[in-house]
Amino acid sequence: MQVDWGVELGADDEVLEIPWATSDAGPRYWDLKRHPDQLPNVEEANRFPELAEFLTAVNSSGGMLETAKCDVWSSTDMNPEEEIFGALHKFGSYVDLVFADEGSRFSFPEHEQFVKQIAELLRRVPEIPASSEFLVRRCYYHVAGANGPRQGFYVTNYVFGYGTDERQARQQWLIGMKLVENLIRQISAKRQWLT
Repeated sequence: MQVDWGVELGADDEVLEIPWATSDAGPRYWDLKRHPDQLPNVEEANRFPELAEFLTAVNSSGGMLETAKCDVWSSTDMNPEEEIFGALHKFGSYVDLVFADEGSRFSFPEHEQFVKQIAELLRRVPEIPASSEFLVRRCYYHVAGANGPRQGFYVTNYVFGYGTDERQARQQWLIGMKLVENLIRQISAKRQWLT
């Protein structure tokens, strides 16, 4: 599995605001950590049961993370760095992850440590036609009682699976998602044990 991590905190880089909404009827933030019954409101989770499983696992009550936003897609457009997979199709997703502990949301060192740790662990898995990337980005959290949003951080996790057709690419994506899910569970369990 190809694995990478990075930091994107430039003025033109992606940012997130929590809670977020596109319009009255459009997609919006659902607090799946505190309200798991809201999962059916996430359109992508309804279309892709594999994503629903991932969101349920990450938002579990004992986990250190929660999710804020996600998407899933397939494509035949390959970047030059993806040519190593020799694939015709890719199936991918992103999930925006935030720390459940509100104090950790504002700690850049904790975010950087997390992406380094999970990337290092993923590099140890057997080679499969899949990739994962973790990016630390800026997030604006609306905190009760605060005068405006408070600047913190979040992590975007991209996972791609590659194959000769969409079905095969989706299968490799699922394996990649399960690997990330299992490592998030392990890191969360270890963190709980240390506290």
